[in-house]
Amino acid sequence: MNMSNIWVVVEPANGALTTTSLEILTHARTLGGTVSAITWGGQGAALAAQAGEYGATTLHDAGDLAGALPGAPVAGAIAALVASAGAPDVILIPTSYDGRDIAGRLSAKLNTGVLTNVTGYSADGTTEHPVFGGTQIVNARFTSGGPGIVVIRAKSFAAESAGGAAASVNSIAAGDLGATNSAKIVASHVEERVGPKLEEAAVVVSGGRGLGEASAYALVEEAAKLLNGASGASRAIVDAGWVPYSKQVGQTGKTVKPTVYIACGISGATQHMVGMKGSKNIVAINKDADAPIFQVADFGIVGDVHKVLPALIEKLKSR
Repeated sequence: MNMSNIWVVVEPANGALTTTSLEILTHARTLGGTVSAITWGGQGAALAAQAGEYGATTLHDAGDLAGALPGAPVAGAIAALVASAGAPDVILIPTSYDGRDIAGRLSAKLNTGVLTNVTGYSADGTTEHPVFGGTQIVNARFTSGGPGIVVIRAKSFAAESAGGAAASVNSIAAGDLGATNSAKIVASHVEERVGPKLEEAAVVVSGGRGLGEASAYALVEEAAKLLNGASGASRAIVDAGWVPYSKQVGQTGKTVKPTVYIACGISGATQHMVGMKGSKNIVAINKDADAPIFQVADFGIVGDVHKVLPALIEKLKSR
């Protein structure tokens, strides 16, 4: 299989492309073909320089969606582009709420397959998927006609600028979508955040059920702040309502690959480790010496997190 025409769905956010979009563009240009990007929001002219810098020669813009959720109109616009310009070899899409929505709808419109949770993709069309909590890797590929739709997980590749010229901008439209485009975004909430984004932080300090109570999460946040990092959480304390879902690390949360990941009171459930085991240095703090988290930790402290974290915080303050 020769890759000559590669399309990448790139998500706009606050006047720029998301980090995951840039990661996928970076990898797409290593596949040997021409890379085209597809976005929405009517900001194509403003995003063209960044899209080109990371390897796209053309940026197709589905335009201002007038408050509609992206899934239906963007999938419709891509399907219309396939009908008018011909199908690419593959369509690469970020794993995100909107990305998954677009992928599912586009699969139905094009009557083609989807491969999800992908962490590796080669020029011959072979994908890599972690299974059994990331302990095994499965290879898969499309056996039917394309274009195959590949949904790629965040942090699967590094985002690296190619220094390319700005992409040319082309307007695309979905046409009449009827009732499928009736859902509207009525309000948006921007979460207040101090410090780096969880997915981009060089240091992540996460807390789990071992903290004992919601108020103890303040120790995690303080340690993260002193380390110029971000605070994360296990699914257990998110489900318990201690912290918002935006802090969840794991298979059903965010994937992080910081330089240092500090797990505080986290036992190491498989679904959590899927989201952080790619960290360069993992530090585990848990009073249970048999906790699974120690199996992936580079440094382990068997002790009460309520004693270890305050001592760490005091040491950091004295620097």
